[in-house]
This record gives sequence, structure tokens and C-alpha cells, in this order.
Amino acid sequence: MNRVLALLLLLVSTTLGAQSGFDHQHSTWNRLLGQHVQWTADGHASQVDYEGMHRDQAVLEAYLGELSSVSRREFDGWMKAQRRAFLLNAYNAFTVELILRAETTPESIKDLGSLFTSPWKKRFFTLFGEEQHLDGIEHGLIRGAADYDDPRIHFAVNCASVGCPALRPEAYRPAELDAQLQDQTERFLSDRSRNRYDEMKQVLYLSKIFDWYGKDFERPFRGTDSVASFAAHYRKELGMDDSTARKVSMGEYDIDFLDYDWALNRSPP
Repeated sequence: MNRVLALLLLLVSTTLGAQSGFDHQHSTWNRLLGQHVQWTADGHASQVDYEGMHRDQAVLEAYLGELSSVSRREFDGWMKAQRRAFLLNAYNAFTVELILRAETTPESIKDLGSLFTSPWKKRFFTLFGEEQHLDGIEHGLIRGAADYDDPRIHFAVNCASVGCPALRPEAYRPAELDAQLQDQTERFLSDRSRNRYDEMKQVLYLSKIFDWYGKDFERPFRGTDSVASFAAHYRKELGMDDSTARKVSMGEYDIDFLDYDWALNRSPP
């Protein structure tokens, strides 16, 4: 009975939202995240209760329907922070939907692909009136945007994997987006299982993300223009003192990239 009531309330809120404009607070997605995602590892990672998400899949699909109903003309008329929050939430929500579509919960998102098909290339949803895939959101709509200028998005998109930056247990919202991106970056870089430096070896070990998307960190961003200078900027999070950070930024430390853990970011049974 409670679930039926929740769905009726969602239907009413969706109808009202359609009359007054898109909900930039992403309230439905925010509630789902708050109910089914929790911080772990002292706030450096998170786990998703996919069974709980599956029970609320009808609610998730209603939210995804809200995203799909937005036209490209409407989207283009929004402010930059509204567009970016929309796309980050869309990527993460459709990723959860991809996991839920599997007959059984996979051990890894990569299990949903094949030798010839990437899970990130599957066209299983509609956005701006076109069949779309996850790579289309990340690489085409976010990184491919004319005003793309923030490499911190790589710590906000979540690929449903342990090695990926955490799925945040709240939606991205325009007014709070900069603070949320900053928090995501700091949490991820503070995780010694994925980012650390070795003073004895004079090697800075970073997530494979910095290897895959190195060119994004070469674009000028708040005084940084390389992976090394970005790392030096976040010296505190990486546990480096000022002297070490200067050596890193000047290329006196080697940078090596750690293996990526593709295991599903699920809550233990």
C-alpha cells in the first residue's frame, strides 16, 4: 500500500513538474540515492543497494522519463550549471538502470557487454529525442560541450564499479554543483587505495582515470594545466607536503597509474 501511495505521489509531482518546468532539484533521484546509497571507507567510496533500487525501479523509471522528456531546445536554454547537473545525474541514473535491466545482478558492469559490444555503447534510452548510450552522455554531451572546462566531472560520473569515484548519495543540483564537485574530488583523491605517493620510490600513484583522460587535465583549470599540476594543487588530499608538491608539479616525481577495480559497487548481501 505504501509503495502504491508513493507511486501516486510521484505521478502527481511529475505532472505538476511538467506544468511548471523541469525539476532542477532532481528530487526523485535525490530520494532514491538517499535511500539506497551509503558512504563507505570513511567517506572515500560508496555502495549501492541494487536490490533496493530494483524494488523502486518504477520510481527510477519515472525519473528517467522526466529526463527523456526534456527537449534539446529546452536544455540549451538552461544555465551552464543546470545543464551540467542534468547530464551528470542522467549518466549516473541511466547507469543504475543498465545494471537493473540485467536478468541477475552482474559481478561487473563489463559483464553486460561482449567481445564486440561495450556496455557503454548500448543504446537503451532516449535523450533529446534520440536513442542514446552512456558514452554519448559522457564524451559527447559533457566532454564534447563547447563550454566544457571542468575535469572534476570525472569524479562525479559513476560507472558502477569499485574503482570508480563514488556514486554520491544525493543528486547534483545547480546551486550546489561546484561544492559537490569539489567534495567528490577531495574524497576520491584522499583514498589511498586509488591515489597515493611513495616518498621512498619518488613515485606518485594515481587512478587510471588520470591516464585515460589525461588531456582533460591539460586544459587550464584554476591554475592547473596537467595531471602533475592538478595533483600538486590537491597536495593535502594526496598527503603531500609543499616541497613534495613542488617536485611533483616540476616533473621530479614519476607518475604511475594503478589498476582499475571493475567489481560492482554493490552493498554486501
